[in-house]
Amino acid sequence: MNAVDRRANLFDERIAAGYDASTDISAPEFVDPVVDFLAGLAGDGAALEFAIGTGRIALPLSRRGVPVHGIDLSPDMVAVLRRKLGAEDLGVTVGDIAWDAVGEGGSFRLVYLVYNTIENLMSQDDQVSCFRNAARHLEPGGYFVIEVEVPPLRRLPPGDTVRAFLVRPDHLGFDEFDAVAQQGVSHHYMVAGDRCEHFSTPYRFVWPSELDLMARLAGMELRERWGDWDRSPFTSESAKHVSVWQKVA
Repeated sequence: MNAVDRRANLFDERIAAGYDASTDISAPEFVDPVVDFLAGLAGDGAALEFAIGTGRIALPLSRRGVPVHGIDLSPDMVAVLRRKLGAEDLGVTVGDIAWDAVGEGGSFRLVYLVYNTIENLMSQDDQVSCFRNAARHLEPGGYFVIEVEVPPLRRLPPGDTVRAFLVRPDHLGFDEFDAVAQQGVSHHYMVAGDRCEHFSTPYRFVWPSELDLMARLAGMELRERWGDWDRSPFTSESAKHVSVWQKVA
């Protein structure tokens, strides 16, 4: 069994076709600060995006002059990417970010994983493997960047297990939590006219301190942690964090 067979494709053709339009995260006000942050770390080196998806970040980063390669489990998301202007400048591998390698070891100045996607790895072992996979792709002194939510359990009323994270006329989103197992499910209801489509994605939520330990196991050390891409401070009230670990030289 190869790496791709080990994990289900949660982002199939139906999801991939409407992914870019389903949220606001492809708008320049969301993308530009991410690209500025990543381009600064990449410098004159190459970047590898884990879970490149439809190229929301990779394409503008490539246009900034950073050579970008990507790995993604979903051939359907990659198919959407390959139809976009500039996709020919990207290297893309259909594979598993926890296990699969591209190029030579130590080929990249920067590896990055954005928008909570570390949580799509459903076990602690797979998340640890993702950190190790990032480390083996990084040159000495290179950086691994993750953007991920802080698990919002403290925002749940006592006894509740479900929290709304998006309420719009055309899109309702609810997270369902199992705090003991550290598992969640995001439920999405997409409304178009008189039709409503539903899809759910399971995930494993993870704490910042747990990620720091995964990095240490992979030979990396925490260098920066911010509350957002604009380098706003990370505090006890932050809903997410952008963390940067550096591979020990």
